[in-house]
Amino acid sequence: MSGTLFAISDLHVVYAENRRIVQDMRPHDDGDWLIVAGDVGEMFADIEWALGLLSSRFAKVIWAPGNHELWTPRDDPAAQRGVARYEKLVDMCRGLGVSTPEDDYPVWTGAGGPVRVAPLFVGYDYSFRAPGTSTKEESLAYAHRTGIVCTDEVMLFPDPYPDRETWCAARVTYTEARLAACAPDVPLVLVNHYPLVREPTRVLWHPEFAQWCGTERTADWHTRFPVSTVIYGHLHIPRTTWYDGVRFEEVSVGYPREWRTRSSEPGRLRPVLLAGAADAATR
Repeated sequence: MSGTLFAISDLHVVYAENRRIVQDMRPHDDGDWLIVAGDVGEMFADIEWALGLLSSRFAKVIWAPGNHELWTPRDDPAAQRGVARYEKLVDMCRGLGVSTPEDDYPVWTGAGGPVRVAPLFVGYDYSFRAPGTSTKEESLAYAHRTGIVCTDEVMLFPDPYPDRETWCAARVTYTEARLAACAPDVPLVLVNHYPLVREPTRVLWHPEFAQWCGTERTADWHTRFPVSTVIYGHLHIPRTTWYDGVRFEEVSVGYPREWRTRSSEPGRLRPVLLAGAADAATR
């Protein structure tokens, strides 16, 4: 197989500048695959447009949802909430030929492979609590006092679950079982919108925002399973970090006000695999 396994996230195509980035996004080779780690947009039609365009250009597109896709904006004709909205997104992706967390995990056999690419949908449960707090209620109260409250609190519904942490727990149980069932001889690339460990959130200017950034339940997944690389977004702090010898790549584009201040070109596709990465994950 020719080509490269690339990744990107947080396209936020509601912004005209970001929409142009997606319009200009093209593979380097006919065999390139593209991982999209969530936050394509908020409106269902925008998400469908972006994923449809990318899937028409790349040999394969693999999507994991972000929190923005799961919002239910008042003016979106797609009015489904919670699980129903997620299922509608999955159905749309399947119609476009885009792999989702509900499909078989595809195996990349090109440069750096073979690796099994596992798009995940694991949310958050407020376990990344604000400084000096020990309960969800205290952590949320701290965030409200500082004015740093995620829009999820009014736009992301957990229906039919009673709350977001119960939905997260169900997704963790489901996903752990799927990962455990994967053949151990093929290393995994784990793709989740949120970082699977808390450490990347410690550089946030507002540490109270971390409670909307993941769950402690996934903290050991990169060591429990034969993981080559972890791909995530959400924080809008693109960088490479290593935890327990495993490479974590934050691949977000972010908002125009953020990427305009960076020296790197916005929308640059990030290669997922380093030479020898798959071999290293099996040792």
